This record gives sequence, structure tokens and C-alpha cells, in this order.
Amino acid sequence: MENHLAGTTILHGDQDHLLLERIREGDARSFNILYERYWQQVYTSAIKRLKNHAQAQDITQDIFVKLWQNKEVLQIDNLPGYLYTAVRNRVLNLFEKQRRYIPFEQLFHDKTRSSGEQADAAALHHEFLNAYRDLVNSMPDKRKKIFHYYYDEGLSTADIALKLDISRKTVQNQLGRAVTFLKSGLSHLFVLMILLCNL
Repeated sequence: MENHLAGTTILHGDQDHLLLERIREGDARSFNILYERYWQQVYTSAIKRLKNHAQAQDITQDIFVKLWQNKEVLQIDNLPGYLYTAVRNRVLNLFEKQRRYIPFEQLFHDKTRSSGEQADAAALHHEFLNAYRDLVNSMPDKRKKIFHYYYDEGLSTADIALKLDISRKTVQNQLGRAVTFLKSGLSHLFVLMILLCNL
């Protein structure tokens, strides 16, 4: 029995390699077999992390779509390992986007709107937005571009790194410096805003 199970495991791995070879040649039937074999495993891995059916389903579909689209260039030695890593990376990217802070302009708009249509609030609103835009525009070009891609266009740090041909760590460092710079430059206006909104 043990020998039989061991042989089955080896055979299963060999079948994966054979399917991947046929998929590289554009064999859609082999892709469908592989999809039916692994989609539940991929979905289960995603749903455990996300606790959200729609998001897990989207990630599962995206992983297999990308596998088919990149079939000619992918070098996969361990398919279960590849799929596990793909799920983990997509979940991390999703969490990163969900953690993105509310842009300064929207935060200020919501605060001042809740305080009523006061003349002081309107003036402070105008001053805040001007100061915010001036600070963003005064950043070094690369930092400003990274800030724009991340906060305005919603790209992940990995996407930005690929787009600008730099390391992900560099992107993260530049974003950290940008946020620190903005917080420092706008701190006095934040204090005024908080005081005004609690009147």
C-alpha cells in the first residue's frame, strides 16, 4: 500500500510537468485539466487568508489567467509551491491597498464639512489644500512620481518598482519620507483643523 501511494505521488508530479509542457505549447485541454485539479486548493488558500468569497474567487481566477497568459515564459518546477506563493503575494498586495490611508485632501474635506459652512473653515480648507499641493510639488521628482502612483493611481509598491525599474525597498523608503515630509509641513494646519472641528 505504501509503495502504491508513493508511486501515485510521483506520478501526480510527473503529470503536472507533462501538463505544463503541453500548456506551454498552447494546449487548452491540458490547462483545463490543471485548473480542475488545483482551483479548489488555490481558492481554499485564498479564502483562509481573506475570509471573503468574492475576493478569494477573484484572486483564484487571476492566478490561473496569468498562468495561461504567461505560459510560454513560466518556469515552474513545483506547481503546488508556485500556486501557494502566487496566492500569498496577491493577498499581501490586496492588504497593502486596503491599508492605504485616506488622502489628505479628502480627510480635510470631511472634517471641515462636518463643522458646518463656517467662514473660518472655508479659509482654513483653502490654506490647507494650497499648502498640501505646494509640498507635494516641492518633492524630488522621483519621490513625487512614486507618491502619485501609490496614492493617486492606487499602484502597489511592487507595481511601482517594476514600472520605474527600481527596488521595492526603494519605493517603500521614498513613500515613508514623503509622508513624513507632508506630516511635518502640515502639522500646524492639522492642529488648527482639529481645534476648529471640535468647536
